[in-house]
This record gives sequence, C-alpha cells and structure tokens, in this order.
Amino acid sequence: MRPAWPSRLCAIAPPRPQGFRSFCQAPLNLLPDTSAASSKPSPSNAGSRTARFDPGQSKVEDSRANIPWHDIYALHPSSPGSPIFHPIGTHIIQKLQAFLRAQYPSHGFKEVISPVIYKRSLWETSGHWDNYKDDMFAVTGRGAQGGYDPEREIGEDEEYGLKPMNCPGHCLLFKSRKRSYKDLPIRYADFSPLHRNELSGTLTGLTRLRRFHQDDGHIFCHYTQIEHEVRRTLTFVERVYETFGLGDYKFRLGTMPEHYVGNEQDWDRAESCLRAALKESQRKYTVETGGGAFYGPKIDIILTDADGKDHQTATIQLDFQLPASFELEFDAPEESITPSSYSERTGNFITQQQRPVLIHRAIFGSLERFMALLAETYKGRWPFWMSPRQLIILTVGKGEVLDSRTEDIARQLASPDYRPAEAQALHSRHFMVDYDSSDQSLAKKIIDARKKGYCFYAVFGGRNLEQPFEKQTLNITLSSHPKPQVVQKVIGDILQSQEPAVSNEAQNEMSGGGDIGAALTVRQCQELLSRLDGQFL
Repeated sequence: MRPAWPSRLCAIAPPRPQGFRSFCQAPLNLLPDTSAASSKPSPSNAGSRTARFDPGQSKVEDSRANIPWHDIYALHPSSPGSPIFHPIGTHIIQKLQAFLRAQYPSHGFKEVISPVIYKRSLWETSGHWDNYKDDMFAVTGRGAQGGYDPEREIGEDEEYGLKPMNCPGHCLLFKSRKRSYKDLPIRYADFSPLHRNELSGTLTGLTRLRRFHQDDGHIFCHYTQIEHEVRRTLTFVERVYETFGLGDYKFRLGTMPEHYVGNEQDWDRAESCLRAALKESQRKYTVETGGGAFYGPKIDIILTDADGKDHQTATIQLDFQLPASFELEFDAPEESITPSSYSERTGNFITQQQRPVLIHRAIFGSLERFMALLAETYKGRWPFWMSPRQLIILTVGKGEVLDSRTEDIARQLASPDYRPAEAQALHSRHFMVDYDSSDQSLAKKIIDARKKGYCFYAVFGGRNLEQPFEKQTLNITLSSHPKPQVVQKVIGDILQSQEPAVSNEAQNEMSGGGDIGAALTVRQCQELLSRLDGQFL
C-alpha cells in the first residue's frame, strides 16, 4: 500500500537532478559483499555507504559488479552477508513472494509464520545442534548462567540458536494437535528469514548470504503419497521456471552423505522414492554421491549464471528422520488396523498411530539468490509485472502549471484506484511511476530512462497542456519489454484497433525491434498498465 504522496527520497541516496520526483524508490549502487572480509573500510572508502568492490576479487565478481542492474541493496560491515534492501529491492522480493502466494492455493499450501529463534534443546532434538552447529548463530538468553534457578522458567537459561531452516518449527505445528490420515498431506509454506553462519570468505553478493529469505515449504504425508507429492512438486517447479523464462536448468539427485542421521534402510527407501519419481516424470538427472542433506536424500534444481557457475535454487528433500525425532504421529487408516489392535475390554478397535514422512521443498530457494540470477538473465531489465520501474513521465518545457499537472498525472497512474477519503481496498492497483521535470534536455532524459531500465517513458509538455483537460495525452513509448508484439496488440486494442506508431529507431536489445509508441490519455495509460500487469511477461 502506498503511503502519502510526497516524494520519497532516502537520506542516504546520492543527489538526483533538480526537479526529479519518484513514487517508488531511491537509488543505490549494486555492489558485491566485501564487508565480511574486513569490518574496517579502507581510507579510500571512508564515508562510503557500502563496502566498495575490491579489484583483487575474481573476474566473476568484477563483471557482476559492472552489470547495470537496478539499485537494489546496501551492505555494511556491521552485518556481513546481510543485505539492507532499498525500496527497489524490496519491491522485487515482495513481487516474488506475491507470485508464489498466488500459486499456493492451487498446490494446496497454507502459509504459516514461525519463530526466528529456538532453544538449544529443540535443535538437539532435531539433530541440527550435532550436525549443523558450526553453521548456526548461537544466542544467549537474558540472565543465562548455565545453572538452575527455581524462580526462572525451566530451560530459560539455555543457549538459543537462530534458525537456519524452518523444518523444526513446522514439526512443532504438526504436533500441536491430533492428526488423522484424512488430514494428510499437510502442506506448510513459510517466508521467515533464515540465518546461517557462512565463512566470511564464501560470502558473494546476493548468491551467498548469512541472512536470507527462502520460500520454505514442508509436506507431511503418508508413505504411499511420497511419489505423487514429489512429482507434483517437480511440476510446480517447472511451471514456475517456465513463467520466468528459465528453461536451462538441471536436476541433481544427492545421496547419503558421510555424516547422516537414521539408518541405511530408511535412506535406501527414501532414495528409491526420489529415483522413481524422477523416472516416472521422464526427467533427466545426474547423481551426486554423498550430496544429500544429513537427514535425507534430495533433488536439487541447478541454474547456471552468466559466468558458467552453477547455483542450487529449488530443492526437494525426503526426510524419515525428523518426524521420528519429534515423535510425530497420525491416526492410521482402517486398513492398517489388525486383530491385535482389538480391545476385549471395550469391544472396539484401538486407534493405531503411524509416523508421517516429511518432504522439504523450495521453489525459488533463497529469494535473494534467485533475484540475482534473474537480474543477470534479464540484464537488469525486469518484466513489466515485477519491474520496480514501470513508467517515467518526462517533461518538455518549464512552468509551475506543467510541473503540477505532471505530478498529478503521475499520481493517477501510480494508484488508479486511489480515494483520498477512504481506506484503499486490498486489491487496489498500484504501479511504479516516476516523473522527471529536471532542466535536462529531453534527449538526455530519454537516455537516462533507458539506462535505468524503465519499461515505458512518456513525454508530456506544453502542447499536451493545450489539449482539453480530459483529453490530454501522453506520448508513451515502449523502452523495454520481452514481448513487444503483445504490447503493440494491447495498445492497438486500447486505441480501438488503430495501429500504434512505430518509430524508425535502431533495434532495441530487449524489444527485438523498433520502439512502439502512441499518444494515450491518462485513462488509456491506466488501462495499458493494468492489462500488462496481469500478464507474466
């Protein structure tokens, strides 16, 4: 929901040209994380708002730092590996979350919220303290002395740990009430932040962090439901990746590692289930021997970045161990009840309990890593529906009347459903709209708009003001869109089948052809933005 209308420029942002106004963000250079290497900036970087790029780092990081991405996040030595997202980065993260939230109902997931910190005893129960402690952040509670105080809550003086994953909390949710086989499968989804104490030398931009968000999901199911749920999740992954245009990805099966929990029989069963699901779905995959998690085998989805480096994004992990560790149970189906479960005293069958199987799944994996890979894929020019820079209005001429009318149009386009006297509806439309009324020439403004990756720029000047108020038009031009033919058709439909004007400018890298433009009224511009926002293009 948009706050009040005054310009929102962050105090730490560099100065913008005079007259520039924004309704969505403030800029900041996108730089890789070097803050973990040293908590003290070099003299040449004194006063810098982020850690500067070290020329001695790999060429991979150097090329990534020079990509003209949008201004997404800041880094600071006080919290290495923990990005501070600016409005642009926050917008993209929220769009990714909103996209998955829109898919969850059709895939049976319910979103939950779980604590970020748990007592050491919980991590000991889950096995993380013994197998993952070095990668966790330990926290001491108030007044912890390691002893026993009868006036203090039992276990209050325990050591705590920030969660590196959500599965123990979701196990507590499952165990919080009596479960029946009729309830299965139960599917939880969680976007809570996770913390992992990665080595400082491994921190890399947004692809390797200490604090990140993951589209974590857990499926509690009966043994007979495993293959169906895995196949369903694989289909979910493919549908999502197809939407984002990520066709070049690989499947990798990770088997039992050197350090693991449980017994080999359970591991063999789990690996067999994953192999069967991959085989039945006719998907090619490679095997990474010893590449499973300590609690179970997994299927990883691997994306390759522009430099040829592989990154694990989505994952499907099978787990027989955690349900046993937390003693999770559900009432067994009737066909599993045997004569031995009959009670002669009551004359009734005794309800038998069975252990559920846990499937860990993530579609994006780390949202920050997924966003970084998308930024490389799109070269910093985001699809319209998730773009933090959808439209900018460029003024031609000077004057208070022109500036005032331009600002008013920007407000109307940014929030078409805005009603000042009432609260806005949850489904209200909102678009990322800026305007530039600086003294720069129109040519320079257009170059700047293209450089920043705006999907559209619209020119508005004195000639437009001469038109009747309700018929005032903006000369809107497509600057960046992966499917320009779709935009051309939408504009043509809006103009009642009139062909939109096509300029003779050189072919644009993203549009694949000449720029598409037309003179549209404010209402027509609102319709254009609304129709494009409803398509994952």
